[in-house]
Amino acid sequence: MAQKEGRWQRFQGNFTRYAGKIAANKLLLTLRDSFIIVAATSMIAGFAIMMQNVFIDPTNGLIFGQQGLRLGKLISGSWGAWTHSGLFSGLTTTGNLIGLVSNGSLNTFAILLVVIFSHTFSRKYFPKSKEHMTSVLYALGAFFICMPWHFKYPLTGTQKSVDVLNYMDTSFFGTKGVFAALLISGLAVWIYNKSLEKNLTIKMPDSVPPAVARSFESLIPGVITMGVFIILTGISTSFTGETMPELLLTILQKPALAISGTGIFAFISQFTWGLLQWFGIHPTSIWGPIFGLTWNINDTQNMLGQAHHIYSTLFMNFSTVAAGSCSVSPVLALLLFSKRIAAKKISKIAIMPAIFNISEPITFGLPIILNPLYFIPWVVAQPLAFYIGIFFTKINFIGPIVNNVPWTVPTLISGLLYTGSIKGLIVQAVIVFITTAIYVPFVKMDNKINADAIQENAEFNAIKEPK
Repeated sequence: MAQKEGRWQRFQGNFTRYAGKIAANKLLLTLRDSFIIVAATSMIAGFAIMMQNVFIDPTNGLIFGQQGLRLGKLISGSWGAWTHSGLFSGLTTTGNLIGLVSNGSLNTFAILLVVIFSHTFSRKYFPKSKEHMTSVLYALGAFFICMPWHFKYPLTGTQKSVDVLNYMDTSFFGTKGVFAALLISGLAVWIYNKSLEKNLTIKMPDSVPPAVARSFESLIPGVITMGVFIILTGISTSFTGETMPELLLTILQKPALAISGTGIFAFISQFTWGLLQWFGIHPTSIWGPIFGLTWNINDTQNMLGQAHHIYSTLFMNFSTVAAGSCSVSPVLALLLFSKRIAAKKISKIAIMPAIFNISEPITFGLPIILNPLYFIPWVVAQPLAFYIGIFFTKINFIGPIVNNVPWTVPTLISGLLYTGSIKGLIVQAVIVFITTAIYVPFVKMDNKINADAIQENAEFNAIKEPK
């Protein structure tokens, strides 16, 4: 028995150490921080699209449409009259205006990523740099140098296309350009700052204002940086017939998205999410950058109506995090079935954060982290919740998730908003019921293991009660 415990402790120590090293990797932290910042604009766009699709859409929305409260028909008397009404026209115009938010966020996702990633990369890898924004300037310049300025534009409804000269293929501003944005901007920042470190600069007299001096100081490194990307673009187009963004899309982004669309990728992500958390390692630190390059792209394409991906971070949030599989479910199981006073008190404290899908009070308070008793339900609950959501999607009970809802919106309400339908609420209710049931046998096992303490508490309470 002691030997088994020793092996377990060694495994636990090794797993925590190596996972901790991965989570602390500077490049992963740079990617994670960049995607978190850019995600703020995506959340705004997602909220706007949700408002447009769920509340304002006069045809299929939750308020006026045929799938919701059907107020459009109630107001006008018939669906035909509703489509010709002034309110219908006004709602349509309002929805189209709200949809313009996408042009400043989702449709320019790659450009925003160039700015944020190059600045973050410069700060983390070159902290002694006097001006990180200059790195951003040349990263943007390099990105636009590499962009396709000559491309074939497909004609709608035909198999023909026309040559477009001296105009940029703006489709690479969005999700198509994510890998190009990261690799080009990262390389540009590295070349620029390494040139600075080699003192390949124009030195100005001390009497020159600092801002002017820094501008001249950046000239030679900037010329080197942009010159490198002119050469790389020439090599790429000469030998492959494609610009760098097109080439990177072909050899990197498409394979990565193909892998992330497999069931194996989905299972590994959901299983290890709970496993990492049980060991006290926040899974976002490892999976955040990976999702940023894969499922976050699926999110954006879903929100823009460009695709209908089932696997996405929005779907994961809908079916696991916002469905309360790691917050509401364990708290409910403890509240309903635990006989331990300490567990009851902790679950009462944790219930309010759990309503908003915050799990830390229960994971650290009970604790669930590194607690062998709750290892199985904690690791199993999230994948199970995820695949319950997959089941309801596969049978067409709900569609792919296209609305971006903050994961802190309470369970059931978030289900309604994510899907724009009462069916989303029903799916989350099923998930809460099943994942709560998983915890019940282990809560009862906890009661048996701590039976002596429960008995002592009962006797103590009996003595305190007045006769």
